[in-house]
Amino acid sequence: MSENTEDKAPESTPETVANKVEETTTEATTEVAAEEVVEVATEEVVEAKTEEVVEAVAETKDEDVEAIITEKKVEEEKIDLENFDWDMYASGETYTEEESAAIAQKYEGTLRSIKNKELVTGKVTSIGDREVVINLDYKSEGVVAINEFRYNPDLAIGDEVELIVEKLENKKGQLEVSHKIARIHRAWLKVNECLETGEIITGRVKSRTKGGLIADVFGIEAFLPGSQIDVKPIRDYDEYVGKNMEFKVVKINHEFKNVVVSHKALIEAELEEQKKQIMSGLEKGQVLQGIVKNVTSYGVFVDLGGVDGLIHITDLSWKRIKHPEEIVTLDEKINVVILDFNDDKKRIALGLKQLEKHPWDSLDEKMAVGDKVKGKVVVMADYGAFVEIADGVEGLIHVSEMSWSQHLRSAQDFLNIGDEIDAQVLTLDREERKMSLGIKQLSPDPWEGIETKYPVGSTHKSTVRNFTNFGVFTELEPGIDGLIHVSDLSWDKKIKHPSEFCAVSDELEVIVLELDKENRKLSLGHKQLEEKPWEQFESVFVEGSTHQGTIIKVEPKSGAVVSLPYGIEGYAPARHLKKDDGEKAKLDEVLDFVILEFDNSNGKIILSHTRTFEEEQAKEAKKTKADTTKQMKKMSSSPKSTLGDMDALQSLKDKLEGK
Repeated sequence: MSENTEDKAPESTPETVANKVEETTTEATTEVAAEEVVEVATEEVVEAKTEEVVEAVAETKDEDVEAIITEKKVEEEKIDLENFDWDMYASGETYTEEESAAIAQKYEGTLRSIKNKELVTGKVTSIGDREVVINLDYKSEGVVAINEFRYNPDLAIGDEVELIVEKLENKKGQLEVSHKIARIHRAWLKVNECLETGEIITGRVKSRTKGGLIADVFGIEAFLPGSQIDVKPIRDYDEYVGKNMEFKVVKINHEFKNVVVSHKALIEAELEEQKKQIMSGLEKGQVLQGIVKNVTSYGVFVDLGGVDGLIHITDLSWKRIKHPEEIVTLDEKINVVILDFNDDKKRIALGLKQLEKHPWDSLDEKMAVGDKVKGKVVVMADYGAFVEIADGVEGLIHVSEMSWSQHLRSAQDFLNIGDEIDAQVLTLDREERKMSLGIKQLSPDPWEGIETKYPVGSTHKSTVRNFTNFGVFTELEPGIDGLIHVSDLSWDKKIKHPSEFCAVSDELEVIVLELDKENRKLSLGHKQLEEKPWEQFESVFVEGSTHQGTIIKVEPKSGAVVSLPYGIEGYAPARHLKKDDGEKAKLDEVLDFVILEFDNSNGKIILSHTRTFEEEQAKEAKKTKADTTKQMKKMSSSPKSTLGDMDALQSLKDKLEGK
């Protein structure tokens, strides 16, 4: 049956059929007319079963109709033509009710039974510019917009396609179907099945998105995370857009209709087997070729063909580098040597510099201790600086070898990274590949001729450089430092810490007390520049004498420092700070103090305030005792003593005894 006939068949009536038969018999040959009538009759007999169709068929030659029916091959026959009684229809005879019901039932059995929202399969019967017609073995055919088949440019007549029945009959009485919805429905069924079975599927990468790619899988969009594209980091996602790739479904979110797929999962199992094979054949010292997979600040990851190894930054080059990018680039093919590996954790330590000759092996054989060398400062530390004198050959300049000064400072005070300097080789160990250098050795040693420059007893100006609990370090000149002990700072002040006397960078006049050239030690003094005041004060601050003083410092448990006349300071122990009212003397109080001890040799004065009123009390008690004793003697010697005198005598005796 032609395409046009199929499109118009549902609108045919018995009158139009009869007219068509009449026109056909007059304008065409009997054979052609009979064929067209049979085609119309074949379709209309079953649906309409009208008498007009029977008459139209009867007008044609019976033998021609039978011949055409016999030769006509109808695809997917719905009526059994061999057993159909055409003579009865041609003669106009009718069936009984039982026979009509049987024929109707047989006809209905040739049609498919479908329901709303049912997934059905049909065959493409025609493809137009805008629509595709699909035979569903139903009384109506399915019509689908051709844009629903854009994914399949090779669609052809006879192809089987799936449809979803949206409505059995719309407002126009037509069947509504959708291939797009059917495809999505089938896709969800398929992806759920693939998630359970682990089946490998194929999809097409549509576009790039944040964090990964969007792939078309069975007509639905699936997310391919960047971390699941490959086992190696991906730097350009765009190179995958438009390509077909194989995936495994790894996650489905039914609530949000999200599907996550992975390409990496397909190759991990294969890589795991490759790793086992590679690990089983590894040996320390083995040289392999690999591809730089990733570059980090601490090293380089190299793909050895399924297993990764790490070249630590210290194993990239014999010389110091700031970042591995100075040596290698991404995707570069390099040869590496296996330094170590761990079967359990599958960790492989690789080396690159080990493939080159060690720079120390190329060091000038004539180089020796005492030689002068040139180099560049590459690393700074508080304790010193590392200087590279050749590629990969470094020497350490300790901070003590940077200056003749005994005052220890930081290495940053002398050098900076990048400085090009001259130095002298101090030690050289080729086996251990170690070298120490010095720069102070290139300048004269200030301690040479120290005896004539700074003899004992000579006075000089110096600069305060540092404090310790026991004294002050001062610098006479660069390289010449001396120590002023805390006891040599002042004659008359009690100093517990040097910071109480001076500050760093102060200029201080000193006198050389001792000189030890061998150990490079210089003892200095400051108070010795003044006349010792204690000798003249010895006659003023006589032991037992009383002087007024001011408490300038209080130490709660031990005592207090007292300022005396003439700028002299004394010390009062805590037990000697008790006042006559029982309270303790406080800071800034002005009181009288008794000199308990005057130590000229050590410059020390011991004071007591308590003694000032204790002595007065003692004197008064002594006088009272003497008077009482005298009176008692007088009364006892008198012959005219009375009973009253005896009572007075006993009272004096009790008073004398303290009762």
